[in-house]
Amino acid sequence: MLKKTVTYEDYDGNTRTEDLYFFISKSELTEMELSTPGGLTKKLESITKSQNGSEIMKVFKDIILKAYGEKADDGRGFIKKRNGVLLAEEFEQTAAYDALFTELLLDPDKAAAFINGIMPKDLIEAANKQNLQAKTTGLPSGNN
Repeated sequence: MLKKTVTYEDYDGNTRTEDLYFFISKSELTEMELSTPGGLTKKLESITKSQNGSEIMKVFKDIILKAYGEKADDGRGFIKKRNGVLLAEEFEQTAAYDALFTELLLDPDKAAAFINGIMPKDLIEAANKQNLQAKTTGLPSGNN
């Protein structure tokens, strides 16, 4: 889970600072991978290489909204829907979303940190281990 602090100006002209929470579970990540033609991983690689700005924005928006939620007070859950409505639908209409989206879109390092921060830690560790092994052995990492 990623806690992201965002400062923005609300629609009344007030400066606000909020903590926002983002997470994509293994099951959500699997669903995204399998429901994307050719796989989400390949799509991300393809649009990054092509530098297709509009496609990058669309995919990034989808990822941000898919990951948005609220941490349950007891720490047992990550809530993304309340009373049948996705919390992301409300979040997308806020100045906080606009500030975050703009920040991530304009700074590739922050965007990469965001993506890594929302992924399940064990998947990141496994990918890092696989990449390290590929570097030391000279074998492909399996991401090609």
